Amino acid sequence: MFRNAATPCRGAIGSPAMHFRRRLATVAQSTKPPTAVVLMNLGGPKDLDSVHSFLHNLFSDGDLIPIPFQSYAAKFIAKRRTPKIQEQYAQIGGGSPIHMWTERQAKMLEERLDKASPATAPHKSYVAFRYTAPMTEETIHAMQRDGVQRAVALTLYPQYSCSTTGSSLNELWRNLKDLDPDQKIKWSVVDRFPTHPGLVETFARHIEKSLATYPESERKDVVLLFSAHSLPMDVVNRGDPYPQEVAATVQAVMERLGHSNPYRLIWQSQVGPKPWLGPKPDAVLEGYAKLGRKNLLMVPIAFVSDHIETLFEVDVEYGHLAKEKGITGFKRVESLNDDPIFIDAMADIVQTHLAGNKPVSNQLPLRCPLCTNEKCGEQKEFFKGQRL
Repeated sequence: MFRNAATPCRGAIGSPAMHFRRRLATVAQSTKPPTAVVLMNLGGPKDLDSVHSFLHNLFSDGDLIPIPFQSYAAKFIAKRRTPKIQEQYAQIGGGSPIHMWTERQAKMLEERLDKASPATAPHKSYVAFRYTAPMTEETIHAMQRDGVQRAVALTLYPQYSCSTTGSSLNELWRNLKDLDPDQKIKWSVVDRFPTHPGLVETFARHIEKSLATYPESERKDVVLLFSAHSLPMDVVNRGDPYPQEVAATVQAVMERLGHSNPYRLIWQSQVGPKPWLGPKPDAVLEGYAKLGRKNLLMVPIAFVSDHIETLFEVDVEYGHLAKEKGITGFKRVESLNDDPIFIDAMADIVQTHLAGNKPVSNQLPLRCPLCTNEKCGEQKEFFKGQRL
């Protein structure tokens, strides 16, 4: 005898029992502490009034720019450079868009992870900038208010350098010693992803999109100029892995493109009189102008969103120089920003990291062979020793 169709079977789809179990699962997830994903980046001034404090914080960072008498020098340099840098930010809208892009990346990543990794859901994204708000201390306080017990520090520098990711991790470690001495929050670190397939694919598609804007008869001869933020040579010579990892990204992208075009790796944003890793973009543009190259496509290979180094330094400064030198086909590849392929790549990186249940990569604990910063060693041991 069949049950009346109006009488639901126990456990059937849409039955009261099923709805009750779903409700229990929803309640359990809503009361479960979130898995935090902390996106670490340099930050940038939101408006012109914030430029001085940004520069002061930047030049106060001995991990990024080690200079004698750091605290005094930082004050002097920030005061001297503020008017010039304010003029630059005024030309790109009055402030840096890096906060907007990072917040957007964080929210999109959070949504992707909730769908892709329900076992570690709910996920909550946070931003920890190094030189502007929200800074690390503020972010840790927010996580504590939210009851976070498990956190992933995710760098937004694809290629590791002691000056960038290393500096952010040092700052995180210093704050955790004071703000969470009992280590109630368990941390792990995604410290680099220079050749992740999703990152490589995003760069390659952006390059292909830009190449398509050149006349077909000239397209294969467009020179790809992969550009990354330079490093002082004393940092390079102590064994910082950044140059090698940037080159690895370039190589992976060119392999994905089938080596369709000639290319070079160049280094931008040098500051001060010390020797820096080169060649510099302005010298490269002048050199290729003399050689008669008209089509040059710049690819910011170490940045994941637009900021002053792309919008002003490349688009304005180098764009004007290229025009002066008769380089008529100078262009820049669009930054990664909120490209869904890039967001999917970050979600895959974090999901794989969480599934691996390891606090750090094999690379992170290895100090530079000529490292002179003992705090860097202590920071690495701290994160390596996390018990998840």
